[in-house]
Amino acid sequence: MNRKFIIIFLSFIYPLFSLGQNKNLDYFINKSLKNDPKLSEFQNLILSNKIDSALIVAGNKFQVTGNGNAYYSPIINGYGYDVAISNGQQLAALVAVNKQIYNKRNLSLQYQSLQLQNDSLANTSAIYNQDIKKAITTQYIITYGDQLQLNFNDTLIALLNREEELLKNLTQNNVYKQADYLSFLVTLQQLQLSGNQLMVQYKSNYASLNYLAGIIDTITQTLSVPDIQLQGNYDTENLPFFFNYKIDSLRIENERLITKVQYRPKVNLFADAGYQSSFILTPYKNFGYNFGINLTVPIYDGHQKRLQFSKLDIEERTRQRRLDFFSNQYHQQIQQLQQQLNLLENLAGPVNKQINYLETLINVDGKLLETGDIRITDYVLALNNYITAKNLVVQNQIAKYLVIQQLNYWNMKL
Repeated sequence: MNRKFIIIFLSFIYPLFSLGQNKNLDYFINKSLKNDPKLSEFQNLILSNKIDSALIVAGNKFQVTGNGNAYYSPIINGYGYDVAISNGQQLAALVAVNKQIYNKRNLSLQYQSLQLQNDSLANTSAIYNQDIKKAITTQYIITYGDQLQLNFNDTLIALLNREEELLKNLTQNNVYKQADYLSFLVTLQQLQLSGNQLMVQYKSNYASLNYLAGIIDTITQTLSVPDIQLQGNYDTENLPFFFNYKIDSLRIENERLITKVQYRPKVNLFADAGYQSSFILTPYKNFGYNFGINLTVPIYDGHQKRLQFSKLDIEERTRQRRLDFFSNQYHQQIQQLQQQLNLLENLAGPVNKQINYLETLINVDGKLLETGDIRITDYVLALNNYITAKNLVVQNQIAKYLVIQQLNYWNMKL
């Protein structure tokens, strides 16, 4: 019996669920990151913002346009436009140049606005990337737990099938009663039914894992032990969840400065050259050019500037309240998860100790079973307690993995 339970233990720790190549957690995460189209969308939006930056540079250069105009205003029977206004007819073909004079502060604020948009996109992309990893890791852990329970259940069924032959012979020789033997068969059949249910659950969860990773495959292969290590040091300064609020604060301040700059005087240079004539006097000489400067000074806007600042003040107060609320939730969440992790780690010792006792008990009961010195019901009871304890180990380990991956999620660095 010692050898039998060594086999059970090894099968429980090192499951050999299929003959295919093992798949690990990184495989599914990498597949998901590669297949998810939204990550490419974030990169494309960042590239689009770079083009917007180039457009600002292009818009600050001299703008050259070609303009053509020709018209004739006839006077019929004394009716028509005033010749002093319309000149009767006109032909113009000009090349115009104009340039708006931006001060360096204005351009700097526009570039800063685009940079903040890029920072926000990159930060959102990082959070979405982590969300993908969290979803895949959670599903992988759940599926791996099904695999452990299924392998342990199959190993126990194989063991009890061998015991069934022995008990059948002993019952036929009147060592055990028929009722005791039937009680053992019921236990075996319950394990077989549980195995069928576990198989359905395992395949369903494995299919969900493939679906999340964007993998088109119906074959189940052995999942490796998830390599999940706790990452400590929860420095909120470098967490993307908090960095979003910092970006919002910088964006609001940038909009405030842009509003101020918009109310500064604006200067525009213009010039044109070409042909423009009314054909009244020496039209062949009407080639020329002109240039000038345009100055716009805001005087009164109906208090729009003040209203815009009030709107930004409201937005900043809203941002601060949201940050305070999220910060409280974050620290409460971390404390709860750490508390759960401590409870799970403290539970591991007593459960393992109980398993050691049960393995010793089953080992002794197994020897007595072969000689007919113990009731089958007592052996079945010890076996059921052992199964319950082993399943508790799996549940405890899976719960621990899930808590650790949640802690790691909230501790993601930029």
